[in-house]
Amino acid sequence: MTVEAKNIRHLTSGHLLARNTIWNLSASAASILIALFSVPILLRYLGADRFGIISLIWIVEGQFGIFDIGLSQALTKLVAEKLGIGKDAEIPSIFWGCLAIMAAFGLVGSVLLRILSPWLAHSALRVPVHIQPETVESFYYVAISLPVVISSAGLRGFLAAYQRFDLLNMVRVPISLFSYLVPLLVLPFSKKLGPFVLVLVASRFASWLLHLFLCLRISPALRHNFSLKGAPYARMFTFGGWMTVTNLVSPIMVNMDRLLIGGLISVAAVAYYATSYEAATKLWIIPSAITGVLFPAFATALTQDRHRAALLFDKAVKYIFLALAPIVLAVLALGHWALQLWLGAAFSDKSTIVLQLLVLGVFANSLAQVPFWQIQAANRPDLSAKVHLIELPLYLCAFWWLTKTFGINGAGIAWMLRSSLDAIVMFCLSGRLLVESWPSVRRLAWMTAAAVPVFAIAVLIESHVLAFGFVAAVCLIFATVAWQWVLTEQERGLALDPVQFFRYKHTVAVGGAENAAKVAPSI
Repeated sequence: MTVEAKNIRHLTSGHLLARNTIWNLSASAASILIALFSVPILLRYLGADRFGIISLIWIVEGQFGIFDIGLSQALTKLVAEKLGIGKDAEIPSIFWGCLAIMAAFGLVGSVLLRILSPWLAHSALRVPVHIQPETVESFYYVAISLPVVISSAGLRGFLAAYQRFDLLNMVRVPISLFSYLVPLLVLPFSKKLGPFVLVLVASRFASWLLHLFLCLRISPALRHNFSLKGAPYARMFTFGGWMTVTNLVSPIMVNMDRLLIGGLISVAAVAYYATSYEAATKLWIIPSAITGVLFPAFATALTQDRHRAALLFDKAVKYIFLALAPIVLAVLALGHWALQLWLGAAFSDKSTIVLQLLVLGVFANSLAQVPFWQIQAANRPDLSAKVHLIELPLYLCAFWWLTKTFGINGAGIAWMLRSSLDAIVMFCLSGRLLVESWPSVRRLAWMTAAAVPVFAIAVLIESHVLAFGFVAAVCLIFATVAWQWVLTEQERGLALDPVQFFRYKHTVAVGGAENAAKVAPSI
């Protein structure tokens, strides 16, 4: 077996990808728990106005992340490809070139935010007069951190290319702790925004240094080959440019709904819709954990082993379906009862249907994430970007008409239909680029066809007792069928012997890929 084949074998190992998915899920859950603990305390002591500014700062950081211009994903893809074809010597120039460009664009964003800060605090945002000076000061601090925040995405992308999600998440959780818990220590001394934002900025710099240290550790060549020459800048900008189109258009389709509902119906309707939306989209934690690991694995496998890429595709689609289908069924059957317990009968009556529609849309979107990232890994981000550009005006028109006609339920219909149609298009495009994946697509079509009538029955059951019984019976049948006919013998063996699963140790790829490949089990 050649070194290149061993690299692919190691970086796309089933054990490795599954362990990395678990790392992602665990870190996401830990971050959510940290936030659940910290946010109520911060809100209580800072007050709604100051905490609202901190929330806006998080949003501003996210929006200015567009200055990444897709280069973090480009870095992941290019490095993963070089690892797959054994051209490790070209990686340092890609790394430093990409990082330098991201830092430069981050500096542009920094200057822009510095200029806009007074306008944001005094005019654009309805900031109370007494905290406007604090708000301007806070935005200035955030502006200083933008080059670090944006280039950090590249460092994380580099580690992802090496499938070092263990290291990524070992940094992610402590940084979350630092970002949320350290501000609590500031409370006895100050309740002004400045010290809190300084702590957030300090956490960004600490995160950047930790990620850089880890990058230098797993790829020692970076220390000795600090060069910006030879990097494929044209490919970087082409790939990153199309990713930027997607990164601009997708949030509009995902987030514009609440703004339109507020304008077309009422602010109260936004509350009914947004609550259901937040509950339904929590399911994204599962596909995001899987596809975050899958993208660099696709990029590596597609260099020389398309059948292995198709196998990764098949397993990812299968696992997402198996993980989410029972949850979707439970929400469809018991959502009304759960909302009633949580928020009362009046809220449940207005939100149940939209919750059911949104969870179906999230289910379709979750499955679509697999072909979406396979398309990016196949170096065709232009395809998904063009699809989203076509979808946007059609979706907004349909959303406007359905919402005006059917209220928030119409908004849910529009969101569900767009997600479902987008999933169909993504699977078709992916099948054209990777014809070996068509058997997986056909199997998914049959599984979905079988699930639709079951989901329909779940929605129609009115008795909570019958709904519980129906969900339990279907889940039992579903688990039996999945165990006997969907999971492979190896997958069943790992489920029965988790000790064997966790016995596999991660080996640093560079300088050790060959040894790691020897111990990496087949997928």
